[in-house]
Amino acid sequence: MSSSLITKKALASTLKELMKDTPLNKISVKHIVDNCGVNRQTFYYHFQDIFALVEWIYQTEAVESIAKYRSYETWTDGFYKIFVYIQENKAFCLNTLNSLSRDQLDMYLYSVTNELLLGVINEVAHNMKVKEEDKKFLANFYTLAFTGLVIQWMRVGMKEDPKVIIEKLSELIEGNFLKALQRYENEP
Repeated sequence: MSSSLITKKALASTLKELMKDTPLNKISVKHIVDNCGVNRQTFYYHFQDIFALVEWIYQTEAVESIAKYRSYETWTDGFYKIFVYIQENKAFCLNTLNSLSRDQLDMYLYSVTNELLLGVINEVAHNMKVKEEDKKFLANFYTLAFTGLVIQWMRVGMKEDPKVIIEKLSELIEGNFLKALQRYENEP
């Protein structure tokens, strides 16, 4: 592992530790570097600001971990992994949700979900003549529905079992990708 990656991981770990007790908007770069044992210059060499660090954490810890779940057979596993990541990083995710950087959580959820769904939609539509814009619209619709579902689940305390949510979601969506794509295919 490169020294740059080690430093980034140390900064990320320090931020996540600080976020267990302190709202993100109350954490400064000084707090992070003092707790991490590096100087400000080191922080700014790797990240433009704290929000860039938050984005990097979501990208490296979560987004990359579900890349293999972009198929029709595995999309529910990918969604489940998102829930598990949030549960395992509850303080970090809730703090992000409740802070000024809510956009970071929204961007993370949107990008990871949209990428996953677009993979599924492209697989289902592989022998169909559906415009890219229609596929993107369909993926966007389901992405927004899922991200809203996840954020609501977080806001009410993450009490419902993610497996139950995924089962309900699967029942709701099962076959709907194909039906929607068939409708789009028949459009002039």
